[in-house]
Amino acid sequence: MTIDDLDAQIVAVFAAEPRVGVLECSRRLGVARGTVQARLDRMTRDGVIRGWGPELDPAAMGYAVTAFVTLEIRQHPQAHLAGRAAHDAVAEQLAQVPEVLEAHTTTGTGDMLVRVVARSNADLQRVIDRLLSSDGVVRASTVIALDTQIGPRVLPLVQAALTSAPSTT
Repeated sequence: MTIDDLDAQIVAVFAAEPRVGVLECSRRLGVARGTVQARLDRMTRDGVIRGWGPELDPAAMGYAVTAFVTLEIRQHPQAHLAGRAAHDAVAEQLAQVPEVLEAHTTTGTGDMLVRVVARSNADLQRVIDRLLSSDGVVRASTVIALDTQIGPRVLPLVQAALTSAPSTT
């Protein structure tokens, strides 16, 4: 699915001010409220917009340490016979660890990249030990983030998608 300029403007309004409301967004953009609502519904249905929840800061909740852990996963041939890949089983176990914020299957020297948070470096050791206790995890390599230079963002991607989209004229 591609997005157009109006979609991008709507996304920009809600990204800057998530609680703005559909009516106020339509007023700011000079379009009908129904148009904004229909566009939001379509982008949500098509998976462009994945959620409307609050953006939380783990550090403000006492989790001052962020780390990225690369996991090496033991490949179980019998897991494929059961219709499951080894990384799926590990991901299910990682989902039970509250400090795991996200996990991605990767290429390269590791099999999975996991972003975790902890209350301190000592607490980070506890989190890493818990990851290592997952069946199938062979090894972990951890790097601690010192600071966030660029946080999660999508608006530049929205603008790039508009400039690289094929013309409809």
